[in-house]
Order: sequence, then C-alpha cells, then structure tokens
Amino acid sequence: MTDRPIVLVTGGAGYIGSHACRALAASGYEPIVYDNLSTGHRGFVAGRLVTGDLLDAATLARTFAEQKISAVMHFAAASLVGESVVDPQKYYINNVQGTLTLLNAMREADCRRIVFSSTGAVYGNADSKALPEDFPCAPINPYGASKWMIERMLADYRRAYGFGAFCLRYFNAAGADPDGGIGELRDNETHLIPRAMMALQGHLADFAVFGDDYDTPDGTAIRDYIHVTDLAAAHIAALKLLLEGHAGDSFNLGTGSGFSVREILSAIRQETGRDVPQIVKPRRAGDPTYLVADPSAARKMLSFVPRHSDLPTIIRTAWAWHQTAHPLRQA
Repeated sequence: MTDRPIVLVTGGAGYIGSHACRALAASGYEPIVYDNLSTGHRGFVAGRLVTGDLLDAATLARTFAEQKISAVMHFAAASLVGESVVDPQKYYINNVQGTLTLLNAMREADCRRIVFSSTGAVYGNADSKALPEDFPCAPINPYGASKWMIERMLADYRRAYGFGAFCLRYFNAAGADPDGGIGELRDNETHLIPRAMMALQGHLADFAVFGDDYDTPDGTAIRDYIHVTDLAAAHIAALKLLLEGHAGDSFNLGTGSGFSVREILSAIRQETGRDVPQIVKPRRAGDPTYLVADPSAARKMLSFVPRHSDLPTIIRTAWAWHQTAHPLRQA
C-alpha cells in the first residue's frame, strides 16, 4: 500500500494524460489510469491501468470503491474538431454523458475534486486579441460546445454539491516529453505539427494547409502553442490547490503569443533542414481564424509560467519523438 495521494486520471494513456501521469508520479502522487485504450496506448501508461469506458458506470463505481481516490484528472474525450462537425452525437455522448457518469461515480464515492481538461475552442471565433477568461464563450463546433457544457456542469456541481473543480482551457498542445519516451501518437492524426513531421518521414502522403485566405498576415490560421510538459505542470498546480480546499475556477493555459501555420512550417524547416511537402486545401469547417490565450490569470493563481513552450523547444522535442514513433505506430 502507498500513503501517496491517489489521483484517477481518465484518458491517462493518451497524449496529454500520459504526460500528466508522469508529472503526478514525480510530484509525489500515485496516478491510476482509467482508459478504454480506443485512442490511448498501453505503453504510455505510468502506474496502474484500469481498462474501462467513461460510460461504464459499474466499472467506474468499482474503481472508486476499491481505491481511496483523492481527486480526478479528467482528460478522456473525443477531441477532433472536424469529426465533431459531421458526427456531433458522438461528442455529446462521449464527452457530456461520459462526464456525467464520471461525476455521479465521484459523488457516490464522496470524491469531489476534479481538474478538467477543457479547451480554447470554448471561445469560438475571436478577434486578434489574446483571450481572457471573461471573453464570451460561443463555441462554433460540437467539440468546443461539449467542453463548454461540461464547464457549465462543473460550475453547478461546485454550487450544489461542494465540488472543487478547475477547468483548464488549453490551446494547442504540442511537443513531447524531453526524455523522448512519449509524445503524440494517433491512428487518425489531425494536428499540424505531428502531421507535418509524419509527412517529412514519408508516413503521410496528403499533408495539407487548410486555408490560405484567412484575414492574417500570411493568410493562414494563427494558434497559441503550449508545450505538453507545461500543461502537465499546470495540472499539478491546480491539483495542489484543490487538495488545500480551493473551489476551483476556469483558466487559460497558453503563452499569449500566436503562430500561423506557415510560421510553424518555417520553424520545422529550421529544425530539420527540410521543407514539408504540402498542398493547400479549403478551410475546414469549425476552424476559427485566430485563437490565442491571455494566460495572465493562470500566471497569478497557478503560478503558471511556461518553461518549455518556446517554438524551437516545441519543434525540437516533437521531432525527436517522431523519429522514434513510427515503429511504435506499426506495433
């Protein structure tokens, strides 16, 4: 047995969740991963694994009954913007209904602390300014809408049931563990940086820039990129506050700076010495022009200072990971 606080990490076999598990273990916590392995990887699991789905109330109840869980980090979700537009039902069932099932299991077990993986997509279309948390939330795709619904649910759970809940709205998670053991690895990869690196390696034949007619300096969409290890550190900070009795809140996790698609591709060329083969396609449905965080509130409350989120570090760690990831993809 351990006297370390136990944290249940839903989606802990996935990209961000697995990095959070390593940060938890390094910070004196014991992570238990709860994952159905539909998109996560058994080899990414740090600690114990419970194979289960969020919609499986019986397995969730048994997990809480068998473990003295102090808090939950909730990463499990369907998360592809384009897919959410064509199959919204999947997103409302997996994300919203799944979270309700999780929250019910937490209430039954009297576990009332949760750090929730939210997203900058809750804001929808925005102007060219970095977004503070009081910017109106008006998501333009079902993925963002499902996350916003969960934030509203957690606000109600704070008031009605005494939950402590942090909703961390991160923008574009990127990079990989500096040790190279884990990184982005999906069967259906949609993110810019990993797709570009897969194209460089010859593992992807259809790399595309989606839209070059945005109202931006080079015509391509602008995003705020945050290193995954910085995201993990912010989750640890939020967890510590919850365990000290903080009620929680919603915070942006980003750098406050944005890069266009073409700027990212230029940075990849600088790191690798190679041009990414590409074509230009029309914009994807549900993609805003500009999405950049104002992280000042998180800096104040969580002492959140990104330490690995400069663009060269993001690209360097991602490239190191992707040079080892393809054999794993085939395993």
